[in-house]
Amino acid sequence: MLIKTHLAITVFFILLFIPAVNHDPIFVSVALIATFLPDLDSRYSTLGRKKLARVLQWFTKHRGLIHSFTFLIFMTFIFVFFIPVIAFGFFLGYGLHLVADSFTVYGIRPFYPSKNVLSGNLKTGAKVEKALFFSLIVVDVMVFVWRVSII
Repeated sequence: MLIKTHLAITVFFILLFIPAVNHDPIFVSVALIATFLPDLDSRYSTLGRKKLARVLQWFTKHRGLIHSFTFLIFMTFIFVFFIPVIAFGFFLGYGLHLVADSFTVYGIRPFYPSKNVLSGNLKTGAKVEKALFFSLIVVDVMVFVWRVSII
């Protein structure tokens, strides 16, 4: 799935959860950044093209450990205990990326190192994803306007 679609999904859920969080700017920032993180293991992704990510790519393959709920749960627990203010934003952004990728043809290995793959029929960049992206943008704008109007 393209990063713009991941971001549109994350923005929708940020708008849903923002009334329930205490540190809005931190929550929003962490959730958006976390949306990018599962693709650090791909040299073609936005963050994966950075030199620092190349080191990580020597030790992992795309849609391996970093693209799993195993890694998400492990990292979330670390944040809960050491930096709790970022834990929920991280869990939301990262987790939504994984859930969205599980609908793609390539899918994910949800509980790495298990070989089981969770996948769907969505082709990255195809017409269905483009339609999903534009639909999400419309919904995001509608939810944003609704949120602003009830403040």
